[in-house]
This record gives sequence, structure tokens and C-alpha cells, in this order.
Amino acid sequence: MKLLAGKTALITGASKGIGKGIAEVFVQHGCNVAFTYLSSVEQAEAVEKELAAHDVKAKGYRSDASNYQAAHDLVDAVLEDFGSIDIVINNAGITRDTLLMRMSEEDFDKVMEINLKSIFNLTKAVQRTMLKARNGSIINMSSVVGLKGNAGQANYAASKAGIIGFSKSVALELGSRNIRCNVIAPGFIETEMTDKLDEKTVQGWRDAIPLKRGGKPEDIANACLFLASDLSSYVTGQVLQVDGGMLT
Repeated sequence: MKLLAGKTALITGASKGIGKGIAEVFVQHGCNVAFTYLSSVEQAEAVEKELAAHDVKAKGYRSDASNYQAAHDLVDAVLEDFGSIDIVINNAGITRDTLLMRMSEEDFDKVMEINLKSIFNLTKAVQRTMLKARNGSIINMSSVVGLKGNAGQANYAASKAGIIGFSKSVALELGSRNIRCNVIAPGFIETEMTDKLDEKTVQGWRDAIPLKRGGKPEDIANACLFLASDLSSYVTGQVLQVDGGMLT
């Protein structure tokens, strides 16, 4: 059963990692996918080709989510190419980890701009078309760090906690128009980024998780699939932890 047949999703930061994993699961469920990337041009072209092989429409857009005007231009371009936007997944994000005593103003501002302001930019840009359609699902990517904090990540934790407050407010504002807004808080997810880390360190993290493994992009994608589809039509304003029991 294709849970997203005929729908169109806009996913930010989907040329690799979690974003790419979400796009792959969505096209398997009949969803047309528009996705953004910033620097990985060749990677994005390969992803576009791979997604389109599933007999759906797929297109990558080079766009900076942290730029207010760029977010509005992106939504206009996607609507022109696809006709509608039913699902938005705000996934783009960065880290600039360091202890607060060493953290520069730029380290703080950049993380807030890309992780949090980008969600304001795109949600504001897309709400008009969703209000008109009286339908939509917005899924914002937070982190377990946004729920519990983490030493050396004050900027990242603040941005991810901000996403939760923003999303709950949007859920209250837009619920009467059948637009849902939910949050996913991933735990330790193994991607290309974690492949570069020391294996002993990674194994230590796995051992501390009740399910004794790191998550896969597919684990996050399946949670997104639930929140994007009609299976979750009565779910809004919620934070879904996908962390193998890390915060239990």
C-alpha cells in the first residue's frame, strides 16, 4: 500500500544522510519529492535520478534555507513545477560544537540561523498554499539534544529546543485549517558523518542505548512517513523521539 500516493513533499537538506533516507522512503510510497541542497551539486543530481526511477516526479533545488527570500522563491518554484505542496520536512541543519567559553558569536548565530530561522522561513513561505488547500503536514527535525541539552552544544541544543516551541505554536495556530505540525527528535543516527568517527567511540554510544544500536536514516524516514500520511490525521503538536530508548 502506497501511503503517500499523489502527494508532493518538500524536504530540505536531502542530498545525503537523514534527508536522503526520508526522500527514498517517500518515493517508495508514491510521493513526488522536491528537495533542497546547498553545496553537494553532483550528489544532488545523483539523488534526483535515483528518486525519479520510482515513477514519481523528483527534483532538486539549490537553495539556502536560512535565507528568508530564498525560502519564498523556493516555494514559488516548487509550486510552479509540482502544482502543490502537501508535506514539508524541515531537515536542514549544522553543528558548530564547542564549549560555551570558547563559542564565538558567529558559532552561535550560524547554528540558530540554519537550524531554527530556516524553519520559520519555510513554514511561513508554505503556509499560504496549505491554508488555501485546508490541508498539510509540517514535520520539523529537532534532536534528543533539544530535549536534554549536551555539553559543548549549547548553540545546537538551543536551536533544537526552539524548534519544539515553534512547532507547538504552529500546531495551535493552523490546526483549525487541518494543517498539522509535528516534531521528530532523533537520537544517535548513523550516517556518512558518523562513519568518520572513531569506531570505539561509536560503539560506546551504541552500548549506552537500550536497543544497543545506532539508528538508521530509514528509522527516521519511517517516523516521517507516519506523520506525513493520513495514518496520523489526528496527531499534531507532538514530539516523537526516535532514539532507541536513549532518553527513556
